[in-house]
Amino acid sequence: MTAAGGTNEYELWAWAVEGDAGAFGEIFDLHRDRVFGHALRALASRHDAEDVTAIAFLELWRHRRRVRVVNGSIVGWLLVTTNNVCRNQARSARRYRLALAKLSPDPSHPDPADDAGVGIDRARRAPGVRAVFAQLSARDQDILTLCVLEELTTAEAALALRIPIGTVKSRLYRAKSRMAELLLTAAPEAREGWSL
Repeated sequence: MTAAGGTNEYELWAWAVEGDAGAFGEIFDLHRDRVFGHALRALASRHDAEDVTAIAFLELWRHRRRVRVVNGSIVGWLLVTTNNVCRNQARSARRYRLALAKLSPDPSHPDPADDAGVGIDRARRAPGVRAVFAQLSARDQDILTLCVLEELTTAEAALALRIPIGTVKSRLYRAKSRMAELLLTAAPEAREGWSL
């Protein structure tokens, strides 16, 4: 990829690693939409996807000296980090909901949002591709993100994940099989949005 000024991403990243905030800003502009889109697919909430995008780029800055560049791009590292942040956010939200559920409501003041909340909870419980994807292991999510959703080659995914190409191929096959298996047990509407 080439940035707006004709500088390639590898050069920009080298400058960013040395602390050049302008170069990091260009890297952000280059990958922001892709990271946000991936987070939105995983979470289905624009607000949460924006938070995840910000956290992913914060982690990119914090770990810039250890980030692996694959074929002149850091997008593989960013997408795997986005998956990790999404999983962390989902765990935090689950813990928060459980903590709220333990609080006893004040019966004298019914909350008018309760009816809306019940509807939202029902919709979230409806099986779908996102829900099935969330049931997969972190390894399966990462391999499907890189090879299926973001269409990286198996060689690029191998470099990003620091594993052999053969391992990527076998993990990809198993992840697709596991996803198909889970989708078969889910409702028909979950299968409509996914093709292997």
